[in-house]
Amino acid sequence: MLAVGKIRRGWIQEGIDLYSRRLRGLSVIELRDGTPEKEDSAIKAALLPDERLVVLMEEGETLASIPFARRLEHYGNERLAFIIGGADGLTADLKAKADWRLSLSPMTFPHELARLMLIEQLFRAQAIIQGSPYHRS
Repeated sequence: MLAVGKIRRGWIQEGIDLYSRRLRGLSVIELRDGTPEKEDSAIKAALLPDERLVVLMEEGETLASIPFARRLEHYGNERLAFIIGGADGLTADLKAKADWRLSLSPMTFPHELARLMLIEQLFRAQAIIQGSPYHRS
């Protein structure tokens, strides 16, 4: 996960830490906020060559938890880079390069909260795929 900006609220960081410990292999890279163009450059520099780009954006596809898990399952062992941009959003170029455009909700959330929500959904998707009782449908 590549995320622009710092977590400033302790309770959000606690939640992120909780799910991060449960998701082996997940790394969260914080990038300095600035103009969308500077953030774009930092994001592109942090991407690994074999990563598929998943951008979180308001106009992206909205999925319930089970279809989200199935979509992740579809990618199998491919590396995914989930991108959470800064307050002014992502550049058109970055959105165009995305393999998947995802929206967590039609509502707008602070970027810190979006990060926590995404990491929880990644954990929930893992639980769904593994048949864990964490997700109760």
